Amino acid sequence: MGRYRFVHAADLHLDSPFRGMLTVAPEIAATLRSATFDAFDTIIDLCLQQQVDALLVAGDVFDAGDRSLAAQLAFARGLGKLHEAGIRAIVCHGNHDPLDTWDARIPLPPSAYRFEAEVSATPLRADDDGSPLVYGISYPTRDVWDNLVPRFQGHVERGRAAIGLLHANVGGHQGHENYAPCTLRDLASLDIGYWALGHVHTRRIDEAGSVLAAYPGNPQGRNPTEIGARGVFLIEVSDGGEFSNPVFHAVDKVRWTQVSVEVTGMDDQTELEAAVRSSLDDARDEADGRHLVYRLALTGRGPLHSLLADSDFVSAFRQQLNDAFVEERPFAFCERLSTLTRPAVDRAELLLAGGFVGDLLALVDGLADDPETLADLRSELEPLHQNARVRRYLGGEPPDAADLLALVARAETHCLDLLAGEDA
Repeated sequence: MGRYRFVHAADLHLDSPFRGMLTVAPEIAATLRSATFDAFDTIIDLCLQQQVDALLVAGDVFDAGDRSLAAQLAFARGLGKLHEAGIRAIVCHGNHDPLDTWDARIPLPPSAYRFEAEVSATPLRADDDGSPLVYGISYPTRDVWDNLVPRFQGHVERGRAAIGLLHANVGGHQGHENYAPCTLRDLASLDIGYWALGHVHTRRIDEAGSVLAAYPGNPQGRNPTEIGARGVFLIEVSDGGEFSNPVFHAVDKVRWTQVSVEVTGMDDQTELEAAVRSSLDDARDEADGRHLVYRLALTGRGPLHSLLADSDFVSAFRQQLNDAFVEERPFAFCERLSTLTRPAVDRAELLLAGGFVGDLLALVDGLADDPETLADLRSELEPLHQNARVRRYLGGEPPDAADLLALVARAETHCLDLLAGEDA
């Protein structure tokens, strides 16, 4: 068998709107509307440049069952370019594009393969007896709550490189509906070397023995929780049927990020503007030439707190930032500005003064060298992280020592605000 290469994409969500973008300049709005299409076009270009054997799409091609005509045409057109270059497209359907909503009026090219509601297989490279086989299954309807992995049993051909294409929640990822739930152990129980997964929008690679299970994430972030680079994986299969570690390729056109600026020590608006612009320059550099949509948080204590407590000033400052960058290419758009500042306080003086406030600050300082108390705090928080309703807001595991100290520091700030107030 020869070497094979494929691109693993998932969760295209073609024609998905950017959530929360209520009022933006027309030129920015046009860029946001086309972002998912542009990211898909870049995926097609990557497949052509890399001369891969196939593009694998692990579900959620469209954003909703009533997908737009523009999304259908864009998808068919992209796969048509691959077909002309001799590159296959292999697709399974997920909860956003289940089979019962699929419309066949816009046909896909002959080389494209769509999995149905039962497990089947197709070669990665057509007309090649040694090609790795791709096994997959599609959602017949939106809500699939059963583990689909057992359905692959009995289908996988031994002694031949195998890829699994599946839209599922592996390991109970928080923030995503628990569709087709399964575990990494379930995936590793089958003779499939690479699981091309979709549904979870955060990039992730897991290993279980010789088995790789990977989420490339969605190729275009669409809301403030989908920050950072977004893209696809490029994978190579060796002569012996071994899978390379997935190589990430960013394809996003607009990048979400969060920018935080500490105002402590600043005395006037000029210093604030300079610090924000410096942080934005850094964020734009990290975006690698892509458009930027960001949320800005101003934190810390100091004289600027009274100015930033004025909602009119904050609104005008955000507009000033957007006016400054809206004409630039790539643009940087401030979607939200949060002020988390506090009035100035002389912590050292309060600590020396003693009393209740001084004792509180001394207690906080002592926690850094008190692992036993930190362990007690962690155990107190564990029930919250185990509560099904609460843990979605807190994340998976209870905080470690560093996270606990950060939480304590935030608690100190709140306590000082309540105990010392504006007169601190």
